[in-house]
Amino acid sequence: MNARVRNRFDPVDGLLLLNKPAGLTSNQALQRVKRLLNARKGGHTGALDPAATGMLPLCFGEATKVCSYLLDADKTYRVSVRLGIATDTGDADGQEIEHADIPALSAEQWHAALQDFVGEQMQVPPMYSALKKDGQRLYELARKGQTVPREPRRIEVYQIELLEVAGSRLVFRVSCSKGTYIRVLVEDIARARGTVAHTARLHREVVGDFSAEAMLDLSAMESAAAGGVEALREHLIAPDRALTGLPEVQLSSCAGERFRAGQVIPVDDPAVEGLVRVYAGDETFLGVGELSASGRLAPRRVFSTGEKNS
Repeated sequence: MNARVRNRFDPVDGLLLLNKPAGLTSNQALQRVKRLLNARKGGHTGALDPAATGMLPLCFGEATKVCSYLLDADKTYRVSVRLGIATDTGDADGQEIEHADIPALSAEQWHAALQDFVGEQMQVPPMYSALKKDGQRLYELARKGQTVPREPRRIEVYQIELLEVAGSRLVFRVSCSKGTYIRVLVEDIARARGTVAHTARLHREVVGDFSAEAMLDLSAMESAAAGGVEALREHLIAPDRALTGLPEVQLSSCAGERFRAGQVIPVDDPAVEGLVRVYAGDETFLGVGELSASGRLAPRRVFSTGEKNS
């Protein structure tokens, strides 16, 4: 019986970039799309809060092997801020816990305030987060009214662009490293200007090298699947597209087979060092390897995929 249940699903390989709607958890969104694809195996990377919208990379089959690399990717968000009101969760879903006057700053002054937060910095994760303390999620403790010490973590904000400021509304675009909590960034920006704030809306526009143009709305995926599962599968993105930030190494067909078998491959005159994308001589994507300065290419994640993504 279990075998029959497993066989109902198909071995689907590839990524879809969902423009996640508000009101769904990342896992709920994944399960809906997984059913549309009739996919056997799936995962998501870079979870978004239920209230947040935007790019949620969904990985299926062999593409689940790139999840860890996308978790490490830089991200870009459009952030709408409500000034003058703080909430316990740092976003619009929380309870109001503090009010403060809003400083009368010009757009130029707000621009300058935002630029103060560009660069490397230490950030204390919020209590309402999925991080664990002694085996318990922080948000579980927070819901019980508990607050525990959290170790600050190093993050980097690459760029902040002011988009709008009017009354209690502040809107900006931020590009940042993995592990950045936008809710905390918003609170820190407000605090630096003598007020409080919370994130009213959060929309993720970019993950790694994937841009907003590549996203599909859930309704578009449902419409495509209504015409047959193959119509939706045509939108799948090859797994190596998630790894374009890694240098490329080409192997002969013979060396490629050895790489796939888990063997370390010698590479003459290596031009790079570290993690690389590995392809066979016929442009077949093999996986991720680690290349040493001495020219030894060790397999790190081996993939069973088709031709190189164009």
